[in-house]
Amino acid sequence: MASTREIRRRIRSVSNMSQITRAMEMVSAAKMRKAQQRVLASRPYSERLSEVIGDLASVSQDADQLAQFPLLAPRPEIKAAGIILITPDRGLTGALNTNILRRASRYITSEAGVPVEVVTAGKKGRDFMVRTGQDVVAEFTGLGDTVSLEDMRAVAEVVFADFLSGKIDAVYLVYAKYVNTLTQTPVVKQLLPIELPEQRGTYTDYIFEPNGREVLEQLLPRYAEQQLYQAFLESVASEHSARMVAMKNATENAKELVGELRLTYNKARQSQITQEVAEIAAGANAQR
Repeated sequence: MASTREIRRRIRSVSNMSQITRAMEMVSAAKMRKAQQRVLASRPYSERLSEVIGDLASVSQDADQLAQFPLLAPRPEIKAAGIILITPDRGLTGALNTNILRRASRYITSEAGVPVEVVTAGKKGRDFMVRTGQDVVAEFTGLGDTVSLEDMRAVAEVVFADFLSGKIDAVYLVYAKYVNTLTQTPVVKQLLPIELPEQRGTYTDYIFEPNGREVLEQLLPRYAEQQLYQAFLESVASEHSARMVAMKNATENAKELVGELRLTYNKARQSQITQEVAEIAAGANAQR
């Protein structure tokens, strides 16, 4: 059994660690609330923009005309693909990073079936892709929690250029979709070519200026950027939710460990006192 001094040292160490994890839990909770508000506020805009794209395409364009838009036209054959991998810059998020990276790996190795180039947004994704020897063509780190749509354009320009040049034939987003505080689901979502919603054509009384084609041409890049921005918001909300839960669990585990160590300390102390009493009694008997 460890000495009482060593047990006391471990109790202090675990108690200090629990204070740190508790502080990190509170910080993540505050950041999580802000991230949740942003992602929930942006979802209706993103969904409505998708509906407008669908209505605009169905009202003003036929199939042959739609095929002339580079961001809409599907390629006859997928010879190469690209993914934008969105991960946190830091760890301490439980299984979140592992789940995202596992999902990206499964797509690259099993589902794509073609060479895949990778654009990483986040240190965890960059480190993993470099370590596993993937084709990383660009990396973005330190984007922070308050990422803006302008920040996304630098990421979007990389994949837009490769897609429009024909270097890749499809682009997918890999990120953690925020469901609730306890659930974050890694998903693979197609970004390019843009998929029009299945239910479209509800509104037919639009008047476009100068015309529907030019409006759609200007709107499509903004729509793709908005989808990328939405994925980042989902990722940030997922990160802080996962970290808050992980730190909460760590704090509770530390408290349980402190309780067990205190019990061990009391047993060790009791054993030490018993031994001292026995030695005193033995010494007293020896002097008689």
